[in-house]
Amino acid sequence: MIERVIDYSARNRFLVLLFVSVAAIGGWYCLQNIPVDAIPDLSDTQVIIYSRWDRSPDIIEDQVTYPIISAMLGAP
Repeated sequence: MIERVIDYSARNRFLVLLFVSVAAIGGWYCLQNIPVDAIPDLSDTQVIIYSRWDRSPDIIEDQVTYPIISAMLGAP
């Protein structure tokens, strides 16, 4: 089967080039006219807070960072 397709393509080069050209022009047309849809960001809101305190990171997160992030996000 594949040998017949290759043989037909080798004998009819003009038709093969015509089909490829039509497909390329159609692809270019579709690429230029396709509507682009924006993908929304569904991830959680991220808040970066820089705090400096000479305690352990766990204490800073529990007593400083988490209350500020909760207040800014409006989440409990």
